[in-house]
Amino acid sequence: MDSRSQAPLKSSSFSSATSNKATREVDRNLSLGALRHGDHDRRGTPAGAATWEQINEEGEEEDDDGSGEPGPGVSALSGEIDAFIAGHDAGVSIPEATLERFAAAVEQEIAQSEKARDKWAADGKGELLLAAIARVGALASVLAKNTEASAKYASGAHRVTAVLHHAMSFLEDEFHALLEPKAADTCKLARRPASFEQGGHEADRCVLRPPDNAAHSAHAEPTQPYPPETVDRLRSIADTMVGAGYVTECTQMFLVARRNAFDASLRALGYEKASIEDVVRMTWEALETEIATWIKAFRHTIRKGFTTEHDLCAHVFAGRHASVGRAIFADLARCVMLNLLNFTEAVAMTKRSAEKLFKVLDMYESIRDASPVIDAFLSVSANDEPAAGCNSDALTDLKAEIAAARSRIGESAASIFCELESSIRADAGKQPVPGGAVHPLTRYVMNYLKYTCEYNSTLEQVFREHRRRDDGGDNPFAAQLTDVMELLNTNLEGKSRLYKDPALSNIFLMNNGRYMLQKIRGSPETNAMLGETWARKQSTNLRQYHKNYQRETWNRVLTLLRDDGVLTVKGHVQKPQVKDRFKQFNSAMDEIHKTQGAWVVSDEQLQSELRVSIAAVVVPAYRSFLGRFAQTFSAGRQTEKYIKLSGEDVEGIIDELFDGNPSSMTRRR
Repeated sequence: MDSRSQAPLKSSSFSSATSNKATREVDRNLSLGALRHGDHDRRGTPAGAATWEQINEEGEEEDDDGSGEPGPGVSALSGEIDAFIAGHDAGVSIPEATLERFAAAVEQEIAQSEKARDKWAADGKGELLLAAIARVGALASVLAKNTEASAKYASGAHRVTAVLHHAMSFLEDEFHALLEPKAADTCKLARRPASFEQGGHEADRCVLRPPDNAAHSAHAEPTQPYPPETVDRLRSIADTMVGAGYVTECTQMFLVARRNAFDASLRALGYEKASIEDVVRMTWEALETEIATWIKAFRHTIRKGFTTEHDLCAHVFAGRHASVGRAIFADLARCVMLNLLNFTEAVAMTKRSAEKLFKVLDMYESIRDASPVIDAFLSVSANDEPAAGCNSDALTDLKAEIAAARSRIGESAASIFCELESSIRADAGKQPVPGGAVHPLTRYVMNYLKYTCEYNSTLEQVFREHRRRDDGGDNPFAAQLTDVMELLNTNLEGKSRLYKDPALSNIFLMNNGRYMLQKIRGSPETNAMLGETWARKQSTNLRQYHKNYQRETWNRVLTLLRDDGVLTVKGHVQKPQVKDRFKQFNSAMDEIHKTQGAWVVSDEQLQSELRVSIAAVVVPAYRSFLGRFAQTFSAGRQTEKYIKLSGEDVEGIIDELFDGNPSSMTRRR
């Protein structure tokens, strides 16, 4: 990853959306170099051409009164130049010496400005100089288009063209300097009065306010990259350069500078470019951090960055050059976004695992929410003139790229969720959980689903797009969720058969089923997804497990407490049989206390329900049995030998079940 800040060069690999001219070389060391260094002397005058001083010596008066106003050579000649520009088609002519004097006068003003410490002081000279340069551009265009004029004014045309190149080189330098971040920072610290205000802009006004269009809906006002006076200067220079036909140099300089600034702002948020190979090789811990940073950078770009750049382009390239600004913004947006979207492609290529789902869904939501923003900018550009057609093309292409990235990430999210089913099927452990407690798989799946259902609307959207089902359900994600729950139930039923004691199998199923139901009811999102039908079915299953448990454990105990015609015969108590029943009951209760005391029911409500339901059946039956047969034994040692438990003792044994503490009745007493 390369975190070095690239200086805004005057060349770019980006396509210019606004110029029909061949692309010019605009590197700072090469731009207009031949004309500046080959055809000019050190003052910028073409070889063989008259200098400002020479013209004055020939009789033109340089009436500089020391007021700082431009010399009269420019102002005095401007009227003749304008008349020639306006009337050249009608045959209006001009002395060639006038062309050369005007060109030399403008070049003299450029030379003086180049030496000035503050080129854009609030004395109006900046505006007048730009107006003069614009007039040179118009004059050069007239001479170039008119073959007869080019031949007639060959020397003057050469002089005007050379000055135009010098002027454009000068403006390139100024445009570049204003665009540099250092210039922006300096301007923010020292807000000098604007000398390039147009259209009545106020110097202390927030230039980059969001205009009243859909591109700014619901988003906070962006931070301005430049103060108003800098934007005004940039606009004036851009208007002059574009008007003179130097649209490629101007737009590429602007585009590269703003792209560099955008990259710097992303780096400030912690985002660094990474190759697909680097991303694929990352550990999940590292990738999770990178995704979080990417989401922050992506949302900043969509919510603030694009609005800022759109406004800046609209203000710098305004009026008749508005389509140029829209095209620059479109190219910038596409370049920035493609860089960010490359990361999503890399993430989609990484190995799919359940823990990645939530970060991937965060990415999906970020990309999904970007489409309306691009749509809004497209609607703003809907009435562009044909010359700006590739502006819409760039944004349309960007919209397609966003849709493709959304599709890749959505498919990845759907596949990751479906990996959960594979994980459940693969969990075929042969060791039962001690005490019939909640299985780790149950805890993992239910907690996973709880967080998953917080993304229910997003996952519904994802499954509609990537996992269409034929079951006719309204919500494909809800159907997928039901499948997971059924699969988990099937897996748990298989695990319950690992217990040799059928009663413990049912305790295991009760524990896990109750945990599942509590998790569902504790999550409004999950409960809404699965519906009341599933909850009722789960409650029915739990009641059945409860009945099965009581039948396996306590029906045998209750059988010992019944008089089934063996304990009394023709009204006479059969003492040997009664003794045997008490011995069997005592032994059964001791075994239950020892074994089921070690069983675990962690849910307090379920534990209480089990104990109450057992006591409600067993304790009354035992008390009744005692009442009928206790007098069979002689008081003293015989009674103690066979009647070891009172009704309260039986209640105590039941109250100590399912707390995970194995004990025996003997130790308890």
